Amino acid sequence: MSLDTVKNATETPDASQPWKELGLKEDEYARIREILGRRPTGAELAMYSVMWSEHCSYKSSKVHLKQFGEKAPENTAMLVGIGENAGVVDVGQGYAVTFKVESHNHPSYIEPYQGAATGIGGIVRDILAMGARPVAVVDPLRFGAADHPDTKRVLPGVVAGIGGYGNCLGLPNIGGEVVFDACYQGNPLVNAGCIGVMKHEDIHLAKASGPGNKVILYGARTGGDGIGGVSVLASETFDDSKPTKRPAVQVGDPFQEKLLIECTLEIFKEKLVAGIQDLGGAGLSCATSELASAGSGGMRVELDTVPLRDATLSPEEILMSESQERMCAIVEPQHVDRFLEICEKWDVIATVIGEVTEGERLEIFWHGEQIVDVPPGTVAHEGPVYNRPYARPEWQDALQADDAGKLPRPQTSEELRAQVLALVSSPNQASKSWVTDQYDRFVQGNTVLSQPEDAGMVRIDEDTNLGVAMATDGNGRFAKLDPYTGAQLALAEAYRNVAATGAKPLAISDCLNFGSPEDPGVMWQFAEATRGLADGCLELGTPVTGGNVSLYNQTGDIAIHPTPVVAVLGVIDDVNRRTTMAFAEAGQLLYLLGDTAAEFGGSAWSQVVHDHLGGMPPKVDLGREKLLGEILISGSRDGMIDAAHDLSDGGVIQALTESCLRGGNGARIVVPEGLDAFTFLFSESAGRAIVSVPRSEELRFTDMCGARGLPATRIGVVDGEEIEIQGEFTLPLAELREAHEATIPALLA
Repeated sequence: MSLDTVKNATETPDASQPWKELGLKEDEYARIREILGRRPTGAELAMYSVMWSEHCSYKSSKVHLKQFGEKAPENTAMLVGIGENAGVVDVGQGYAVTFKVESHNHPSYIEPYQGAATGIGGIVRDILAMGARPVAVVDPLRFGAADHPDTKRVLPGVVAGIGGYGNCLGLPNIGGEVVFDACYQGNPLVNAGCIGVMKHEDIHLAKASGPGNKVILYGARTGGDGIGGVSVLASETFDDSKPTKRPAVQVGDPFQEKLLIECTLEIFKEKLVAGIQDLGGAGLSCATSELASAGSGGMRVELDTVPLRDATLSPEEILMSESQERMCAIVEPQHVDRFLEICEKWDVIATVIGEVTEGERLEIFWHGEQIVDVPPGTVAHEGPVYNRPYARPEWQDALQADDAGKLPRPQTSEELRAQVLALVSSPNQASKSWVTDQYDRFVQGNTVLSQPEDAGMVRIDEDTNLGVAMATDGNGRFAKLDPYTGAQLALAEAYRNVAATGAKPLAISDCLNFGSPEDPGVMWQFAEATRGLADGCLELGTPVTGGNVSLYNQTGDIAIHPTPVVAVLGVIDDVNRRTTMAFAEAGQLLYLLGDTAAEFGGSAWSQVVHDHLGGMPPKVDLGREKLLGEILISGSRDGMIDAAHDLSDGGVIQALTESCLRGGNGARIVVPEGLDAFTFLFSESAGRAIVSVPRSEELRFTDMCGARGLPATRIGVVDGEEIEIQGEFTLPLAELREAHEATIPALLA
């Protein structure tokens, strides 16, 4: 087959092209022809198809995501925001922290190990490309029903992929979630996050400026794995009734990535790059077009100089390949030799594949023949923008009217005790140590909090003990009941989890996981959740620094629950003053902070006991969340709180179980006046936490809560080897521990 050059494309305007097979719509193909004034070459068509895919272009979500900028809070710590590889915030002492959460959902269903592993590799390179050293990862995960046979295929492979890749990189896995729900059966959610640290002056951006500067591709060779990869795979609904595009999932090599990280950090240290971009989704198509588009000139690339693992790859395949462990740097000519020298030292392949030009075109050549001549912005940043129709689903009213508060409640203390055991041993509330024990949580020696704590925390300065904390949260059940409120509850929970450790929440990243945007009901869910998140961030003062949208998470007509996952990053000036969840000292007093109401819509109790989803989710009061956060942070800093646990899934009894088991001490609990035992134990009202307070600090603590207007109710004391709900039942810690820890290993045996 002869090479399809720009000259040939101009001379053969009516040649048939596989635009539909590459995922483009008819009007999109027509738009490409209009931009170019001719038909695209095969290479150009490949570039536009991957860059205009849903995963890369955000064409269905852009119109809603702009709220994050329009409603951004003022006077924040944000240094770099949406539009770069990852957001960056100022954490003090001259340090900047970059963080981001992304999805690798579809590849992880097809090939769980490699899909999850390369999800970790990709997010780590995003952080590295900002100029930072990656210091920790997190992994919010969602799978189908815990007892479904396919869950036994997907979950172990995903966990092994995350652990295998992250452990080899030497990055501690400090947080995340594992959630089971039948709605994720054919579309598990594998979200991955990373935190990186640098000094302010070390921030790097993805742009190609300076005519004559060289374009250097370095890292692994380009192969046939991942051609089209996540860029196409994550842009179509799975449907067993017809053929579907399922390109090869990328294959990761963590040892190559480790070399790439150390090589890149040494290059940064010597200030050898003028711009840099990692190669992830859409591969070279993305890196070249985005660098050129964000810069001040054009770019010329000699594609045949790209190092290959497979010599039979066509130019189109090279441009679409999403082979892992690759970076693209813009380097001034006088620094090229030193750049290549450092790469050779680290055994990293590096090749000059082009240069920045005076013009405004991205030009790519193959053995001297021009195969691409495009305005780079039209590929990278000026793709289609859809105002997709959206409408509140007809079933929404009936779902909300099906009030969980009307479900039968336990009538005796024995029934109440039995339902407590059922809840704490249910897959979603049970211990996830089977998963987290496969991750190295303490490598590098700077992890001070990790699972199952409310948030992970790492020290970033060993002299001053400055640290950062991160929590990721999301509740698809709440968002299904009310997407606006559900998104705010995810934000509030992650905010609360960070504050519970004593860290001050600064900013967020998000991963917005939804079904098909071509379904008006799904688009309504997305619009409402995005609006809720933007409004919530404005009220809490936590800007959105970046994130990811994952659409088409559905099989046929069955979409996942709308699942906005929110990662909140916080800072603490001394990690030695952190607060854990463990009730570690007998005799300390237990206080319930916040107000408890009979709120059971979407609750763990309604799911576990009644397999029910209906009603309204808990109400959100972000002013109260902010006040609670201030109390938790002040109490931690001033030594008034010894332990803290936010209240969310499973309510008070779940928090008591986790804190007692974590600390090895029981608790004697009195049901507060005005509440029945059932509501007290199982309600999931937001804006609440349980804290243990040293007796010597009780007066100072309650005075602080009273002065600031936060309800603080004494509910008991840390004591003994059982949880006693006075007047109702007792549960020995040994019995609780067996129930809490046996579930996941038994399911996956």
